[in-house]
Amino acid sequence: MSRRRFPLVAACLAICLAPVAAGAAQPAQADPALTAAIGQIEHQWARITYEVKDGDAQYAQYKSLAAQASALAARYPGRAEPLVWEGVVVSTEAGVAGSFSALGLAKEARDLFLQAGRIDIRALHGAIPTSLGSLYYLVPGFPLGFGDNDKAEQYLQQGLAMDPNGLDANYFYGDFLYRQEDYAQARSVLSHALQAPVNPDRPVWDAGRRRQIRDLLAKVNGKLAS
Repeated sequence: MSRRRFPLVAACLAICLAPVAAGAAQPAQADPALTAAIGQIEHQWARITYEVKDGDAQYAQYKSLAAQASALAARYPGRAEPLVWEGVVVSTEAGVAGSFSALGLAKEARDLFLQAGRIDIRALHGAIPTSLGSLYYLVPGFPLGFGDNDKAEQYLQQGLAMDPNGLDANYFYGDFLYRQEDYAQARSVLSHALQAPVNPDRPVWDAGRRRQIRDLLAKVNGKLAS
């Protein structure tokens, strides 16, 4: 039986873990074992998000991966990176969860991102504010949820300032602008997102995110042409 999805339909919060092989700066006090473990979580997340089509199968696999991410965070207390990825997995689990559990998962993800931000708000190139901003505009507002467009915009702009050329930071801000009916600015932001260099170390995520951007850009252009 397929699940009734929560309104986090677009909440594919793929946070850009910059691979060491790409020459990106590693986090302070880099730990090769932690980097490798996070890389495994990221690759599993991308596979589930972009290659698993059945909602029930996605939910089961996200749930298992969230437990793996939680265990990693417990092994590295005081590090923001595993908390960020635990939040990423939990937030996308919310996107395919049944309506009764989805909001609780979204709140759990928000709290994980806030906890990570208290450790290092700049971890993973603006992943934390971008993630929080995405949750705040994708989750319903009061009285159903904690959604808040003002907070969303503040966080998304903060994330974009930290990673101005990032695929995720531009995608989510562009999506927010589209939902706010600011189509001209959304087109500018989304077009800029597609100029980001292709990431050969994360091919599934890179191709999937670009496909989402192109689909959204087509909707934006349709609005501007109408």
